[in-house]
Amino acid sequence: MIPPRFKPRAAAILTAVAALALVAPERVVAADAFELRTDGAAYGDWTTDAPGVRRRIVVRDMPPPKATKSAANFSHVIARPEGALPKVPPGFRVQEFASGFNEPRIIVTAPNGDIFVAESRGNRVRVLRDADGDGKPEVNEVFVDGLNKPFGIAFYPPGPEPKFIYIGNTDGVVRFPYRNGQTKASGPAQSIVSVPSGGLLAGGGHWTRDVKFSADGTRMFVSIGSRSNNDDDAGETRRARILEFDPEGRNERVYASGLRNAVGLTIDPVTGALWATCNERDGLGDDLPPDYVTRVKEGAFYGWPWYYLGPNEDPKHAGKHPELADKITVPEVLLQPHSAPLGLTIYNGKKFPAEYRGQAFVALHGSWNRAKRTGYKIVRIPVKDGKPIGEYIDFLIGFVTPQGDVWGRPVGVTVAQDGSLLVTDDGGNRIWRVSAMEK
Repeated sequence: MIPPRFKPRAAAILTAVAALALVAPERVVAADAFELRTDGAAYGDWTTDAPGVRRRIVVRDMPPPKATKSAANFSHVIARPEGALPKVPPGFRVQEFASGFNEPRIIVTAPNGDIFVAESRGNRVRVLRDADGDGKPEVNEVFVDGLNKPFGIAFYPPGPEPKFIYIGNTDGVVRFPYRNGQTKASGPAQSIVSVPSGGLLAGGGHWTRDVKFSADGTRMFVSIGSRSNNDDDAGETRRARILEFDPEGRNERVYASGLRNAVGLTIDPVTGALWATCNERDGLGDDLPPDYVTRVKEGAFYGWPWYYLGPNEDPKHAGKHPELADKITVPEVLLQPHSAPLGLTIYNGKKFPAEYRGQAFVALHGSWNRAKRTGYKIVRIPVKDGKPIGEYIDFLIGFVTPQGDVWGRPVGVTVAQDGSLLVTDDGGNRIWRVSAMEK
């Protein structure tokens, strides 16, 4: 049964789905063909995705806890169907950049244009280089192996001539000496800071650790997810937060807290603001609570585990901390619940149309705790004067078959030196390249 607040646009959703079913597979729908979807229509699922679909989810439209049962709808990743490609808006082209990876996750562009990829399951970081500009890497080398579930990658100091590359293992941050153009680490890892481990073999919990430096290079930010879904015991010490250190790993402080799993971090190249994605809790129903993307406010508390998205109590902790209800920062862009946002970047290239500059791109890895799948796509977040306006737009979709099978799962996203967008897919173990077509 659909809760009353989710009914107003039900007919519109059915009409849109029917229309999309008539679109030939090789075509995409123009971005201006979609009105902004709000209320219940904004939630939707993969069947209502198309390049250009716009959504805006707000706190007042959230259903009550457990309005639906919580589903266990894990995706079984299948082989990519023959000839299948993700779909992009008109004026863009998508192609395979590289394949054959072992769980490619975060991807970053080095100051000289080289592409670094964390192969988390392979416990290594790989470096790629498209030397001739044909959209395929001629250099594909293991930069360093023997890591521990690597995820985040950052260059220090920020700017054109870094001296180190920092890598976020699940149990801490390490660094290696680095100069532009290196394809192999020149020495052993130097441990910078230790953090709580994640993963089944390390006592459970979210395992990804992203690493970013402030624009001036004085601050190092490290994201650390929770150990549990929504517990508040001692196992959550130094978790569910973004920690701040100096570049040597000293002077630890909490930059922001109450973030269940702030996976991906990025720095706005214009304003210097720290952005993060966050995976909210499971178990409260198909459409609760929304995941989110936000500029992270220094010293802010985002509610986990006692509250979500403002003074909305988690039923498990009802009445525990009433003194916190008015101290919660509400994030800026709410996403379809259980979409699992991971990597993000802010477009600073020159090849996409001008309106894309300064806009954020976010990888949605895809749901498991939802009866109807959602996520499995790249979305664009419009930004005005450095601030997200609160809505998001489907950009790269099509990783789910008409039967609901999944053949790709986006994780990381970066802007290449040539202005294209590179996206890791740990379901298909490949990297996709999205470029603007020449006029």
